[in-house]
Amino acid sequence: MLRDFFFPQLQQFEAYYRATWFQQDGATCHTANASLAVVNEMFGEKLISRRGDIVWPPRSPDLTPLDFFLWGYLKSRVYSNNPATIDQLKTNIRKEMADIPRAMCQGVFTNLRFRFEECLQRDGAHLDDVIFKK
Repeated sequence: MLRDFFFPQLQQFEAYYRATWFQQDGATCHTANASLAVVNEMFGEKLISRRGDIVWPPRSPDLTPLDFFLWGYLKSRVYSNNPATIDQLKTNIRKEMADIPRAMCQGVFTNLRFRFEECLQRDGAHLDDVIFKK
């Protein structure tokens, strides 16, 4: 998926491509030698991973957009019409993913920057007590 879809899509946006850092959690499938070889080939030193040059802190959902935004957002929308079958659920997921507004994505990444800054100010402590509305 990275080599066949994500990377070619990212390369279409030269400014984003040059500025993009790739971050992944410590799941074994993400940090296997074969997986890391692909990601290193694409992003080089701009990789944040459990086995990368810049280590991703374990158990850090407050710094992971999938955890602090996407899963909750999708759940609230995907189940709104009570899908009765797996195929309906898959259709809902695909539709909702495609319909996320660009401005919302930009807001999530603006918020992520704020979260990184707050984490640094707290010497890496979790941000459970902080409400992020920026």
